[in-house]
Amino acid sequence: MRLQRPAPTNVYHGRQRIIHVAPALCRAAPSRRCMQVSCVAETSEVAKEAPKPGPTMANGAYIANPYGAGRVSRDSMDDEDVLELKTLRNYLVPRDSPFIIDNNRGGGFVGDRDRIRLHTVEFESLESSGSFCADGMQTQGDEDSCILLPEWSIRCGPRKTIYFDPKQVSAAVVTCGGLCPGLNDVVQNIVYTLTDYGVPEDNILGIRYGLRGFYERDAKPITLTRKYVDGIHLKGGTMLGTSRGGANVKEIVRRIDLWGLNMVFVVGGNGGNAAANAISDECEAQGVVCTVVGVPKSIDNDILLIDKCFGFETAVEEAQRALLAAKVEAGSARNGLGLVKLMGRQSGFIAMQAAMASGVADVCLIPEIPFRIDKLCAHVASVFEKKGHCVVCVAEGAGQDLLANGGGGGTDASGNPILADIGIYLRNEFKKHFKGDADIKYIDPSYMIRSVPTTSNDRIYCKVLGQGAVHGAFAGYTDITVGLVNTHYVYLPIPIIIQAPRKVNPKGRRWNRLISAIRQPDLS
Repeated sequence: MRLQRPAPTNVYHGRQRIIHVAPALCRAAPSRRCMQVSCVAETSEVAKEAPKPGPTMANGAYIANPYGAGRVSRDSMDDEDVLELKTLRNYLVPRDSPFIIDNNRGGGFVGDRDRIRLHTVEFESLESSGSFCADGMQTQGDEDSCILLPEWSIRCGPRKTIYFDPKQVSAAVVTCGGLCPGLNDVVQNIVYTLTDYGVPEDNILGIRYGLRGFYERDAKPITLTRKYVDGIHLKGGTMLGTSRGGANVKEIVRRIDLWGLNMVFVVGGNGGNAAANAISDECEAQGVVCTVVGVPKSIDNDILLIDKCFGFETAVEEAQRALLAAKVEAGSARNGLGLVKLMGRQSGFIAMQAAMASGVADVCLIPEIPFRIDKLCAHVASVFEKKGHCVVCVAEGAGQDLLANGGGGGTDASGNPILADIGIYLRNEFKKHFKGDADIKYIDPSYMIRSVPTTSNDRIYCKVLGQGAVHGAFAGYTDITVGLVNTHYVYLPIPIIIQAPRKVNPKGRRWNRLISAIRQPDLS
């Protein structure tokens, strides 16, 4: 049976506690110039004029062909059951896309009524694995909170009707936060897509060294041309430079207004997207008509709703190399112990996926699941008895409760928790426990992983994200981010995805597959 949605309410009654649901995202914000940002939930004038299915294509019919499958729009769909997006269309003039002349190179266009289902699984009962929060998203990974979501999100892609004259567009691109594979790829494809629309190359600015580059005198913006960004995807890091936090939003919006920018693309993680949200709100308050679009970047893969962040797949590929090296080191010694610390402040996705992919980890420790050091050492000793060596994979945010006096605490400039070093702690504890009877090799490849170029799949993903961000801006949307949800590309309101970091569900199938594969006992 399909789990029934609860009646609309501002409170969700979970299994153990009452969870407050976030209020509606689209609202009339206070404005000094009385600027009102409207919302789009498949009810725009363009959507109403969209062609309806013909007589041979029944409403609600499921259509499949060799190139894909989908359901024809149904007039009976509830327009309220869609994640609303902010739009500046009330202040812009609609016009035909420059791609209309050849039907977007033969590929056609995405309609404003195109939707992607957010809830793809129908559970037999509440006892089915993963059924908790079936109609929402978990924000803590452990059933502590569940935010209810609509059924649908708006599909990403090029529209037949655009709301900016490409010749009059002035755009800026900025990268924020820590390094991640794929930053250059995204920047490159934003520039390529802007110029494909017809935006003059002289009108595309690259903001240096993060958001501070909008106003710091020693970090002047650079002009991004197709020639300038050619080949940057072959290099790691970001050619624009980056920094964490410390942004003066009011000063940024003042520069946006002064420079006449009407599109700003922010490539960043939770902190970067939160900054994009603040910039969008301040533009609204100041009456500055500028669309702000985020591209979610997180090497930890900890952004809500999105299947995966760009760079994550590359990070897993590089991380498993460290685990394979640890396996060689450990297997070459009597009671060899390979200890590898990977990224993952609050979410253990990299450690979990790399441990699964490598097939050599005997223990995986992640922030979402506490462990006791005595049980861990006992399990490592049992692995020694069976195999003669052991490989331990630990996420940097794991076991922080054991390190109360280890130097952690507080947050960095991006709002991320400052952590004590779990890798050094575990190495010392293993030495203490085994009293010299274990040959311990400790590997921390974090900065090597962050700085590499992308793998082929990530490179393709970055291209689509960069293109989708520009399509969303030309569609007149603002305060949005673009990402892959249930294998489809969608636009999401930024306030939804920045509420909390996405976490591994300790009772979910992915974690269960790993601990079943490596036979890891309960260490809590």
